[in-house]
Amino acid sequence: MATRERVAKTPKVTIKIPRPLYRNLQLIVEHSGFDSVTDFVVYVLRDLVAAAARDPEAPLSKDELEAVRRHLRSLGYLD
Repeated sequence: MATRERVAKTPKVTIKIPRPLYRNLQLIVEHSGFDSVTDFVVYVLRDLVAAAARDPEAPLSKDELEAVRRHLRSLGYLD
């Protein structure tokens, strides 16, 4: 079974986010390879969870820190 099919059959929950944030995410999704805001948000959250699962005492590398900054900038949290 493909990953996408497994995800589609997994029970879902609803998460509420501020509408302006959702609109910003829509703009990001329009210019990306993602099919929807939901797909994008799931991708970002999985990435964050994977990062959190690593050794919490280990400091972030310069590359990891820059990736976090890029994510936050693309979401409108940083200038």
